[in-house]
Amino acid sequence: MWNWFGGAAAQKRKDSPKNAILGLRSQLDMLQKREKHLQNQVDEQDAIARKNVSTNKNAAKAALRRKKGHEHSLEQTLSQITTLEQQINAIESANINRETLAAMEKASQAMGDIHRNLTPEKVDDIMEKLRDQNALSEEIVNAIGNSSLNDAIDDEALEDELDQLQQEQLDEQILKTGNVPVSDAVHKMPTAVTTEPVSNKKQAIEEDDEEAEFRKLQAEMAM
Repeated sequence: MWNWFGGAAAQKRKDSPKNAILGLRSQLDMLQKREKHLQNQVDEQDAIARKNVSTNKNAAKAALRRKKGHEHSLEQTLSQITTLEQQINAIESANINRETLAAMEKASQAMGDIHRNLTPEKVDDIMEKLRDQNALSEEIVNAIGNSSLNDAIDDEALEDELDQLQQEQLDEQILKTGNVPVSDAVHKMPTAVTTEPVSNKKQAIEEDDEEAEFRKLQAEMAM
């Protein structure tokens, strides 16, 4: 019950500026209409005075007297219009200030709700945990990147398997052509250890190369 009355009173206070502005604008509209009417009366009496200024002096004076009265009323009306316009502007400004202050108060309350469970110490603690987790993640990435799955493969075993494949390929070529490929034969031939001079050794290498090239040519022609 009290909440209902309290809510109604709050709503009434909230609507008070709006109702005041509506009342002032209604009165302002009436005064503006009166201003137009009085201005028409002034113009009409001025026209009558000008019309009778030479022919009917009394009528012209009477028209000017009525004109003065209308002008006085017009001045009062204009003054009232100015006062109402100022009052409307003042109420609108005050209402805007109140609404702005209410919005700022709500924003302050929202900020308070957001920061209620936050403290600089808690933020520092969270940031420290994040740094620890990032460092751990970096260590894991480095550990994964530095560990190679090929470390467990024996290079010597690979060499043996490679030699076996080469031998199988050589045997297959011999069975197909009946000739030993020159390049493979040269690679398979043991290298004799000699004490020949460098010039003789170079000449022998050149002769071996020529012989090997000749045998290779024979093998290709045989194929």
